[in-house]
Amino acid sequence: MRRALALLVDSDGHDVRPADCQADVPVAALIVDPQGRIVAEAVNRREADGDPTAHAEVLALRAAAKIVGDGWRLEGCTLVVTLEPCTMCAGAAVGARIKRIVFGAWEPKTGGCGSLVDIPRAPGATYTPEVVGGVLEEQCAAVLETFFQEKR
Repeated sequence: MRRALALLVDSDGHDVRPADCQADVPVAALIVDPQGRIVAEAVNRREADGDPTAHAEVLALRAAAKIVGDGWRLEGCTLVVTLEPCTMCAGAAVGARIKRIVFGAWEPKTGGCGSLVDIPRAPGATYTPEVVGGVLEEQCAAVLETFFQEKR
């Protein structure tokens, strides 16, 4: 999670994302392989790319699928993300057969891993990853709070 936070801000809290991404909500995601190596990382690029699916999680899943796994399957891998995945991203992680979803800040308005809905643990699901929320929650939430305070 510390690596994901480092993709967003430096130790002084300054935004370190590429200039074209600084209009995007600061969310970062990593894919960690079964051996513990980071194989993909991404930040939100919806605004930068004009793409409604360019969430950090989706971009990291796409990149990891090109590097590891059996085609699109990322079995044994972990998705680490600074904000609770939305329903789209949670569904993409389940579809990719991610073993574990680890996130920082909870998202009560759009969270897809327990806050609003619980996509990974939906009844009748054919695949159910482990979900761990609240990892470095305060630090992850602080990045978002700073971003939205500056927008107001």
